[in-house]
Amino acid sequence: MNAPASSPAAAPGPRRRLSRRTARTVTVVASCLAVLAAAAVVGVRTLRQEPTVTLLANWTDRDARYFRDTVLGPFERKYHVHVDYQGSSAESQVLSADVEAGTPPDVVVLTGPGELAAYAAQKKLEPLENLVPQGDFSESWATPLKGHVYWFPLKADLKSIVWYPGRLTEEQQRKKAALRPDQWCLGMGSGATSGWPGTDWIEDILLQQYGPQTYERWARGALPWRSKEVKGAWTTWRDMVGAGGPRDLVLRALRTEYQKASEPAAAHPPQCTLEHQASFVRTYPRWNDLRGSYEPSSRLIPRATARNAWEVSGDLVALLHDTPQARKLIRHLASAGAQRAWNAKESGFSVDTAAQPATDSTAPWHRSLARTLLAPDAVHCFDASDAMPPAVRDAFAQATIDFLADPHSLDGLLKNLDRLRSDENLTWLLSVCDHGS
Repeated sequence: MNAPASSPAAAPGPRRRLSRRTARTVTVVASCLAVLAAAAVVGVRTLRQEPTVTLLANWTDRDARYFRDTVLGPFERKYHVHVDYQGSSAESQVLSADVEAGTPPDVVVLTGPGELAAYAAQKKLEPLENLVPQGDFSESWATPLKGHVYWFPLKADLKSIVWYPGRLTEEQQRKKAALRPDQWCLGMGSGATSGWPGTDWIEDILLQQYGPQTYERWARGALPWRSKEVKGAWTTWRDMVGAGGPRDLVLRALRTEYQKASEPAAAHPPQCTLEHQASFVRTYPRWNDLRGSYEPSSRLIPRATARNAWEVSGDLVALLHDTPQARKLIRHLASAGAQRAWNAKESGFSVDTAAQPATDSTAPWHRSLARTLLAPDAVHCFDASDAMPPAVRDAFAQATIDFLADPHSLDGLLKNLDRLRSDENLTWLLSVCDHGS
């Protein structure tokens, strides 16, 4: 870059070459200054007695900044502990590599209890029952495993819902739209985790058609993929979204990132009107612009018989290194104050009843979803693929992509998933649903 004309560096004049001795002197001085600067930083941290705790989660960009400001910032100021935060959309892959290398983070936030159960079976996780007060979270969220609790939710989302533009006010209109594959806003892309929107569909269809008991048997690995119930969920999804149908419709779903699935709903005329997606999608700009409302998926899924049964998901906190500063961070993240702060911007929900926001502090849609998420008479089942062992979860996600492109491949896909399910080395959760009151 050229210096501006007013800068002394731009003034004309003869250039003098530095002597070798002078050059060496400058180099030595610069090196010393760099060492002193580094030592000063270390010294300041030592004088302030600020130990470090490492944290891995999936929040990046704006979400990461908000998390730092509202949750981590107050913790650092209160406890004088520095949080070395790493955010990655491929956190499962990052964590696996770090564990393999022997350098895992102290604390991790993952969406999959199945993945955490696998780490617990490898003795990579530390028990939390002495750090998180008993009764703060139900067993469907802090699932016991061999007598210990290894995770708890920082944020939760409600699934089993369908979003539609505010202008689509008539329920009959929505039911008619649900019968047209081209009216579903579907995006399967999600980087390293592509395909999970398809798993959400099949899980929810199974839950709504056959109820929580069948759903739980399947999510625990006790119901074969080739059973009539599970296979029926796949074929229902095929008919609803047009798997294997018009090429442009299938390609749109396969090539669209899930965050952009709703964009055709804002076109003139709209190219889709319904999106089967979790509660977090309502905070996206497109559904905000469209004044998105929601419908329970049970009203739109054919042959749905379950009532008041909901699929849920969450961001789960686990401890890998039991250090004093990591323990402090765990207690902080489990506190009502931290949970309330993180979920204050309608980014999600806390399922700690002590952390609920004031009734008038959020939008009506958010309050309505929160009531459903916390309703004691509702049945809440954790996202089945998230609860499955990682190898099965990943194969399931890929299978939905393959099936959407070619539904005739279903028998082979289900046979492969059954083969994975039979692996005796896998760790399955014993429970994924609460059963209401």
